[in-house]
Amino acid sequence: MGRWPVDETKESSSPVRVLLVDDHDLVRAGFRALLDLEPGFEVVGEAENGAEAVRAAHELAPDVICMDVQMPVMDGIEATRALLASDAVHARVIVLTTFRDDTVVQAALRAGASGFVLKNSPPAVLVDSIRTVHHGDALIDPQVTMSVIAAMRRGDAAHEWSGVPGSAQAPGPGPAPGPGPGSVPRVPAPAAAGEPVELTRLTGREREVLDGVARGLSNTTIAKELFVSEATVKTHVSNLLAKLGVRDRIHAVIFAYEHRVISPDR
Repeated sequence: MGRWPVDETKESSSPVRVLLVDDHDLVRAGFRALLDLEPGFEVVGEAENGAEAVRAAHELAPDVICMDVQMPVMDGIEATRALLASDAVHARVIVLTTFRDDTVVQAALRAGASGFVLKNSPPAVLVDSIRTVHHGDALIDPQVTMSVIAAMRRGDAAHEWSGVPGSAQAPGPGPAPGPGPGSVPRVPAPAAAGEPVELTRLTGREREVLDGVARGLSNTTIAKELFVSEATVKTHVSNLLAKLGVRDRIHAVIFAYEHRVISPDR
């Protein structure tokens, strides 16, 4: 069973509290050894399946949870969904997996994960990911991000997690899929009657920035396209995330494609 040490009093200067979730003892031991060597981290507990992770997160109040995908009893996607639906859990989740698979990535993001890291990534990537996610941003390998965007352009955004990497099943009635295949979207769609109320809160400039974010562009590139400073773009990104009610720019991408915010070139 996973080890659940007794929670200690948290102070403002406390290190980042990490919960490790994986059904392989050696994997957890390896991650723990890595984080024990890094300043500013404390592994507060371990769990070997999703059900244990849910219980441990409520008990230990971690800041960041490193979550495996395929596990017995409850997989990492279901555990992430359950954890982030709870008002009692304030942790951010980084999904760790051996699979670079559109279905896994999209399922993890839809469940609310803020990071997606491949297990064969260099150790520094995991360390940087935990720090980045803890500070409120999302961190996903750029190639993985573009893979998600490409899948959404193909209309795969509505596929649901079936519990098996590499497979998906179509859900019942839901949001219309994003634009089909074609050239890179570049034109923000105009406000339309009946569109989500979140979109009506955006200014014209914020919609332009959202268009850039949905195309996978960096703040630097968006700034060059719009002839504004990078600091201005960062401000617009922060504002539009708040107005859309999404946790980070990756989830803004999902929102944009689900609600057809952008249109393909004609």
